[in-house]
Amino acid sequence: MAEDKQEKRASALAKKRPLFQTKKDVIKFVRGILELVSIIVIAYVAIHSLFVMKSYQHYDENDPKIMSTRKSDHGFVALSYFGVDRQGTDSLIAIKRLDEELSDLKRLGYVTVSQKDLEDYYYHDKPLPKKAVFIMFEDGRKDTLLFTEKLLEKMNYQASILTYGEKFKNNDQKFVSPKDLQNLQKQGFWELGTNGYRLSYINAYDRYGRFLGELDSREFVEVNQFIGRNYNHYLMDYIRDKNHIPVESTREMDKRLSKDYQLMKQVYGQRVGQLPDLYCLMHSNTSRYGNNANVSAVNARNLEGMFKLNVNREGYSWNSRKSSPYDLTRLEPQAWWYRNHLLMRIRDDLPKKDKGNIKFVKGNKRKFNQWKLVKGAAEFKNDLVAVTSESESNGLIALKNKQFRDCHLQCELLGNKIGQQTIYLRTQGTATKKKDYTDYLAVSVENNVLYVRQKTAGHVRTLVKQDMFKLHDDHPVSIPQDKQAALTAELKVRAKFARNNTTAGLYRLKAAKAARKKPKTVKQGAKEYVPAIQIQDPGDVKLDLTVAGDRLDLKVDGIRVAKQVKLAGQPAGGLALESIFGGFGASQRNIADDVYDGVFKNLVVTSPDDQRTYYDERLHGWDLFKDKWSKFWNAVINWFIVNL
Repeated sequence: MAEDKQEKRASALAKKRPLFQTKKDVIKFVRGILELVSIIVIAYVAIHSLFVMKSYQHYDENDPKIMSTRKSDHGFVALSYFGVDRQGTDSLIAIKRLDEELSDLKRLGYVTVSQKDLEDYYYHDKPLPKKAVFIMFEDGRKDTLLFTEKLLEKMNYQASILTYGEKFKNNDQKFVSPKDLQNLQKQGFWELGTNGYRLSYINAYDRYGRFLGELDSREFVEVNQFIGRNYNHYLMDYIRDKNHIPVESTREMDKRLSKDYQLMKQVYGQRVGQLPDLYCLMHSNTSRYGNNANVSAVNARNLEGMFKLNVNREGYSWNSRKSSPYDLTRLEPQAWWYRNHLLMRIRDDLPKKDKGNIKFVKGNKRKFNQWKLVKGAAEFKNDLVAVTSESESNGLIALKNKQFRDCHLQCELLGNKIGQQTIYLRTQGTATKKKDYTDYLAVSVENNVLYVRQKTAGHVRTLVKQDMFKLHDDHPVSIPQDKQAALTAELKVRAKFARNNTTAGLYRLKAAKAARKKPKTVKQGAKEYVPAIQIQDPGDVKLDLTVAGDRLDLKVDGIRVAKQVKLAGQPAGGLALESIFGGFGASQRNIADDVYDGVFKNLVVTSPDDQRTYYDERLHGWDLFKDKWSKFWNAVINWFIVNL
């Protein structure tokens, strides 16, 4: 009995004992709670970052604020992205840039339309939203899905993923699988379309006119640096010999093309369950379905019998009710475009009544307000300003309330090589959309050639001219050397993808023999090979200019190109930045872009002794720290992506 009383007394004392007997107990408890909260937060962020949690919500077809009517048709904008990459490449758009572009469309009130919406529009005369956009992602890349799906969820946007049937058959891990496609359609953010059965090329020549014949997509990628525009997609023409004479009859051509359509239908039916309604005929870009009337007729018979929609052209974004559902056009936003570039292209394509709906991005408004926008559009972003030209014209901004005569100017020009970027100093008069400055001193890079010009009394003098290719041409390659490289590359590719070991061995022997030859060099008198500038070639020109009195000094990329150049007398004047469309340039892809982004980074203008600052675009203080931290963090993330 006494023992029972003692146990009860001990139990009562234990219940009265405080939960935290020491400070250490409190610390342990708080630490445990914090760890639990941290795990929950990290898990929440990870889940919501990696997985789609919502379903696509279709727009309200009964909302008059959204919908147009049959009498006031506004058509729709079609955009097609080649692919998406975390940081971006010369062809794959960076996820951050894609986020910006989709956000801009959302801000302007655009809603996405589905394939069914377009079918109802063309076949049943139903209206579309006033601001309708149809979005596609071509090539069916897995990284496109990885980086894009959360953006679609964020915007409540819908897009079509276009795939190649052959990729399903070969189980190519770089591309989405049939299982991926089935899972994608559950939330409604994705629809399925097709680019065809396969991507292949015919009637190809290298840039020296040497006949390469037929190339599949793998072979083409490995030798495309030596190919110009002289090749064709395999559905666009007869197969021809080196003299451009067809080697197949019309019946054989018909059989070849129709077989691909049947293979496409078969593989989609077996692996996906159905053939999509949407087709994008690659490399057509004509008013018909091929470069030859007979070929076009075969494509027309097949695609019109299998599909309800066909995107046939690239370069123009707007489609109307008058457009054929089998001859739709899309705009392919490029990886190097700044935000206003896409908006400018869309605005140019829209009918006159809708052009005013496009409002351009200004970026940092404080910096933007320091400048007068004369023409085009300008976005101030971190330590740079992107000046976007109007179509086949220019863009121009002028610094307000600043006049100076002598200066030390530093700037990095990042616009692509095809195009013109100009910095004006000592400007006199007022430039308008139709009128130039009466006087100025200007340094510009035009299609990769640098100029310094001075305009006085209506007369323009060229003071400096420097070919940027020649400035860095330390190891010139001769045309014979480049021909040898083109031949060797082709033979190596033939060996790599040969059907049997015997054929592969023969090609390797030929490649080794070609590589052993000693072609004539530039030093030995051969003509230098100068590559044609591609429209996507990035520019990066660092200027360091000093103007003092009637003398000018100029360094370009740290190399002095002008010293004590004599100037005509000029009074103090203004500062302006200009971008100008520089022509369509060369491109293996069907890119016809008539808008140009001049990009001016870290622009700083001081007095010649650097004691007085007239303008400074560089980042400072907290902004500089945030920028460096962002770059460091991205580098860490990229390392993990590449190495883990």
